[in-house]
Amino acid sequence: MFQPSHPGRIAGEPVATEADLRVAVSQQPAVGNAVGDPPARVVKAAETAGADLLADEAAVPLLRLRGVTRKYGTQTVLNRVDLDIGAEEFVCLLGPSGCGKTTLLRIVCGIESGFGGTLHMGGQDITSWPAAERRFGVVFQSYALFPNLTVLDNVAYGLRGMDSSHRRARCMEMLDLVGLAAHVQKYPAQLSGGQQQRVALARALAPRPRLLLLDEPLSALDAQVRTGLRQEIRRLQQQLRIPTVMVTHDQEEALTMADRVVLMERGRIVQQSAPIDLYARPASEFAARFVGRMNVFTGQLTGATQVLVGQVDLRIAPHTHHLHSGGAVSIGIRPELVRVRDRDWPRERAPGARVPSTNTVPVELVDITFCGAHTMLQLHAPTLGTHIEAELSTPLGGELRWRRGALLAATLPEAALTLLERHG
Repeated sequence: MFQPSHPGRIAGEPVATEADLRVAVSQQPAVGNAVGDPPARVVKAAETAGADLLADEAAVPLLRLRGVTRKYGTQTVLNRVDLDIGAEEFVCLLGPSGCGKTTLLRIVCGIESGFGGTLHMGGQDITSWPAAERRFGVVFQSYALFPNLTVLDNVAYGLRGMDSSHRRARCMEMLDLVGLAAHVQKYPAQLSGGQQQRVALARALAPRPRLLLLDEPLSALDAQVRTGLRQEIRRLQQQLRIPTVMVTHDQEEALTMADRVVLMERGRIVQQSAPIDLYARPASEFAARFVGRMNVFTGQLTGATQVLVGQVDLRIAPHTHHLHSGGAVSIGIRPELVRVRDRDWPRERAPGARVPSTNTVPVELVDITFCGAHTMLQLHAPTLGTHIEAELSTPLGGELRWRRGALLAATLPEAALTLLERHG
């Protein structure tokens, strides 16, 4: 999260630039200070202070939303949302249908009214500004191209007021950037879906927007085109260093494209973090189940690092939650972190045999699902009183040596078990 380094600065007040600081340093008198510091030290101190100020200002978010609330009658769609967007950050608003992410984007865009809360952009209150004055670029799911205009004219549409030669040069620059310079005289109907979305992206970028807003821009495309455009949009965002907010319900899009994923549920932000942190350390059952797949077990905390699930005390990694022993908790583990092996029945039953580890339980293979590069196993764990999903890399040839009904052993590594906030 971004924190204001100078909360007392008046909204709209000019921020000191590096040039301002250099002028200020150059105007210092060439004399020592009151305690005898030489002129060089005075200048050095001023330069250091200036560098610190610039670094602090760089940490201030470009866009700041506070207490954003939207209701339709008695239904609350957004409930006091606070969100910061960094100056070059790619942020994905992720969540199920009806969670409020598109409404939030429309409020940022300026096309949704009747909401509570405030929006500040670069220190200015833009809450009541109309969409045209915000200078944001928007790309919609439906492309919204004019069918009677050529590719070139579609991109030029947002550049009214610029002379024709400069307008054409800017359009060609953007179309070259998205790989469509050879299609300038075509009409939208003559382009594929992926090409039309590239035109919409070029049109949004042409006026040099202060912020780029993407409303599920890839959902209407087939899987292969979608994957290619993900990479293309991310490349353009990084090359142009333009702050971007994208709405999506596709977790893979969010994880592969964003610097930060903002996960929403029922009009609230439930977790926001880097994609790897959201996946590896989900804060709640909802986050764990919505992003990727997760085995979730409910049990009783029997010690600082032990949870009783069914008949088994599972060891978990030390945690920072303040929980009372005996309280109900939920723990989770990703399917790819579950270890599955054959059970060695003769050795386990032999006199003096080593007792299997606490987190290893007997399982029966109930179902096998081939998923291409990986294979999903559905395992019944009677001592846990539940089922476990395990994900294995598909072996060469695609055939597992195990069949349905096989009696196996599954290990749930303690470092892979995550304590989760209980849902609801």
